[in-house]
Amino acid sequence: MAVKIVTSSEMRRIETAADAGGLSFDQMMENAGRAVAKAIDEWMGAQGRRVVILVGPGNNGGDGLVAARYLAELGAAPYVYVWKRQTAGDKQFDQAAARSIPSTSLSDDPDMCTLRRLLANCDILVDALLGTGMARPIEGELKGLLETVRQELTQLRKPDDGGLCAPAEGVLEARGPWVVALDVPSGLNSDTGELDPAAIPADMTVTLAAVKLGQILSPGAAALGKLVVADIGIPPELSADIRLEMATPAWVADHLPARPADAHKGTFGRALAVVGSVNYTGAAWLAGAAAARVGTGLVTLALPQTLYPAVASRLAEATYLLLPHDMGVLAPDACKVVSEKAGEYEALLIGPGLGHEKPTEEFLRRLLGGQKSAVRRQVGFVHSRSAQAEDTPVSLPPLVVDADGLNLLAKVERWWQLLPAESVLTPHPGEMARLMGSETRQVLANRIKYAADMAASWGHIVLLKGAYSVIAAPDGRLMVLPFANPGLATAGSGDVLAGAVLGMRAQGLAPFEAAVVGGYLHGLAGELARDELYQAGVIAGDLVERLPRAIRRLKGLENGASRDR
Repeated sequence: MAVKIVTSSEMRRIETAADAGGLSFDQMMENAGRAVAKAIDEWMGAQGRRVVILVGPGNNGGDGLVAARYLAELGAAPYVYVWKRQTAGDKQFDQAAARSIPSTSLSDDPDMCTLRRLLANCDILVDALLGTGMARPIEGELKGLLETVRQELTQLRKPDDGGLCAPAEGVLEARGPWVVALDVPSGLNSDTGELDPAAIPADMTVTLAAVKLGQILSPGAAALGKLVVADIGIPPELSADIRLEMATPAWVADHLPARPADAHKGTFGRALAVVGSVNYTGAAWLAGAAAARVGTGLVTLALPQTLYPAVASRLAEATYLLLPHDMGVLAPDACKVVSEKAGEYEALLIGPGLGHEKPTEEFLRRLLGGQKSAVRRQVGFVHSRSAQAEDTPVSLPPLVVDADGLNLLAKVERWWQLLPAESVLTPHPGEMARLMGSETRQVLANRIKYAADMAASWGHIVLLKGAYSVIAAPDGRLMVLPFANPGLATAGSGDVLAGAVLGMRAQGLAPFEAAVVGGYLHGLAGELARDELYQAGVIAGDLVERLPRAIRRLKGLENGASRDR
């Protein structure tokens, strides 16, 4: 099951309904604190850790106090630092005190010397000051508190040579505590993504019951660190009406194509990719290799003939359809060759590396102009010679359009009516703006809305790329991918994504599911590459190599299991 993405008002409605249904607010708080402690323990181990918990006045602070108790049970040494909370008669505070968990209040530490000492000697800092209801700028005492914490963290995290310098080895690992935000980092607007200047970015955010909308919007998305969604016991039917969801490993694993033991290459589909030009040979390889690496039975690259030696020398496993070209870019006559072969494939990709030249633009116009309507009658069907003689158009297979294919589409009047029904479009915000006849900043201001609106208007699947990529279907389904990885911001990354989606489509997944699964595999491959190489060194080829490992991880085979299932 996917995880819901909610606004603050939707979250309040769901919690109220859960309370009315028998899951009390107190029990939800207990479950939340336990889940936060568990997340910390699973991420870095709680045993022996010195944990400072910043506790605020509301339910977020109550969750933090519960977390302190469970962290103590797990062998940690928690310390509670209270801001503006009435502790007299506070059940959660009393229970923490009964476990001999020490505490200090800001009112008793006006110069924050105790706070500084605690920060200098702790391993983990838990931010439980403000919850999802924060909407006003942070001012006054709280601003001073957060600024002090930020200053101390900055100082503590400076690399330290410890008095001994080894120039050839670089700097030593930075010190300082890990920051865990409870539900949201204090200062993040959970509806808009706005981030107060005083906010402390987290290394991990444990959000409760559902992802909050502001967590996937900029600039707040950059302040989350690792995002963990904690189950606090709310029945899933209470959020069944919410359509915006985040993909989970279980959802994606459940939609991966089956791999029967008696399969042959035809079982896993045939994919055709119209890719490449004289200046962009790498795009052709990346898209084709990605389609192969996600399990497609046969991948054929249709590219300008002059590119064949360069690409085939890197991807011997593909077959090739050599096309007429004009100085290394697709010539209009290539349309006839592609049209004659397209019906032999289960899915078609157009775009990576094609370039923007006039001959290629004319090629695409001719190819789409051969469509009788936007509704395909039969996937992979090729009319007989007699039918073609009567000028019946050749039907294109299910279509994925990326990169230069999208930029060329934007020049065609009412282009969306010329594509096979529910084609998959994979634009970045700039390409999305061109398709809409708008500006990039407009798209960035409301990515989810425009992805949903345009998918419904155009009748196609929109995979709007970026941190927390959004996939929207014409029927209103909306899914967000859980990846915000600077390592993916590299040339060719989008070509790998397009190839992965193509491969899923060729293996029989429906268009929306193919976009989500292909996009998720691409994102997970990026996470694997970042973990191994560091984000600044990741290149697109690293993603291709890790696509099979991403599938293996989703199938639960990363821990030494030897047989597929």
